[in-house]
Amino acid sequence: MIDDRGENVDTLIIGSGFAGATVARILAERGEKVKIIEKRPHIGGNCYDEYDEYGILVHKYGPHIFHTNDQDVFEFLSRFTSWYDYQHEVVGNVYGKIIPIPFNLNTLMIVFGEEKGQALKQELIDTYGENARVPILELQKSSSQGIQEVAQYVYENIFLKYTMKQWNQKPEEVDQSVTARVPVLISYDNRYFQDKYQGMPKDGYTKLFERMLDHENIDIELSKDAKEDLTFDFENHKIYYLNQEFKGKIIFTGAIDEFFDNRLGQLPYRSLRFDFEHYPQDYYQSKGVVNYTVSEDYTRITEFKYLTGQLCQGTTIIKEYPEVYKDNRQVPYYAILNPENIMMHQKYVDLMKPFENFYLLGRLAQYKYYNIDGIVKAAIDLTKQF
Repeated sequence: MIDDRGENVDTLIIGSGFAGATVARILAERGEKVKIIEKRPHIGGNCYDEYDEYGILVHKYGPHIFHTNDQDVFEFLSRFTSWYDYQHEVVGNVYGKIIPIPFNLNTLMIVFGEEKGQALKQELIDTYGENARVPILELQKSSSQGIQEVAQYVYENIFLKYTMKQWNQKPEEVDQSVTARVPVLISYDNRYFQDKYQGMPKDGYTKLFERMLDHENIDIELSKDAKEDLTFDFENHKIYYLNQEFKGKIIFTGAIDEFFDNRLGQLPYRSLRFDFEHYPQDYYQSKGVVNYTVSEDYTRITEFKYLTGQLCQGTTIIKEYPEVYKDNRQVPYYAILNPENIMMHQKYVDLMKPFENFYLLGRLAQYKYYNIDGIVKAAIDLTKQF
């Protein structure tokens, strides 16, 4: 269609994070005219990064580390960036003792000592296998007294208080897709991820997005709420863009409940508050991320120079405070997955099913957790349907 700005639009995309940007680039290369409508004043969604007043490249919405085993995803993104070879390592501050996280065989030796640690190591290997990743809730089911002791330490000192801070729920109330991300790793590998491809965009995420969206068939409108331009006729199952019926594709990547004014209920999320601090020394802590699992109101401190490899004077950190998501003045980061909330989201999915050209994609639109590679893969797969 030709809109009233004189633009030829084949596909409308709401949101310019990895979901929207990936679809936009692929369709643009097929010759489609793509229009992106972005509510924020910048592209890149939550992966947006920028230089702070001290010249440090920071992630405005919290740390994002790329990792994947999917070669297609890696090769697609590599078209728009070279990579800084960053292997992410996380440590936990447990009553002042610094230990590797996830809990692994190095952690085992620090906590239990070499002699007892070796015996527990063999029992873990015999039970679960070398290099296994065992969720803590699975570990607790073991009948072995030694494994139970390991499970109890991890539960009390790494899992329990951290999870309650992060989710404001008891661990058993948290969805298994979340608890599976807090495993015991039966190896000496201190890396947080064991994926084949890992790293950070060498020039930052924002530059990656700028290159991905730099195409003659992609038009971007920032600081615009798509609700202002879209109208839905639920009786006749038609969508109007700028008062004209729109028959092209619409890829929606935002919060579906908010977009429809919570007409079927407000979906609950966990939000985050980030406090940025700058220090004159070269480094503030020993690793890029230190988790505070038993103390402090914040869950972790991230120091960006480790992540980016940037060489400069001074350093910037952020302290991360989980919060209840109340309204759109906050950012909805994590869906709170339980049967009731999933059922409410399904009502929104059912509401939109009659609109055959309307697609939901992304963490908020699909009310699920995605890593970066997961959402890029989902976006690539969606374009294969068209």
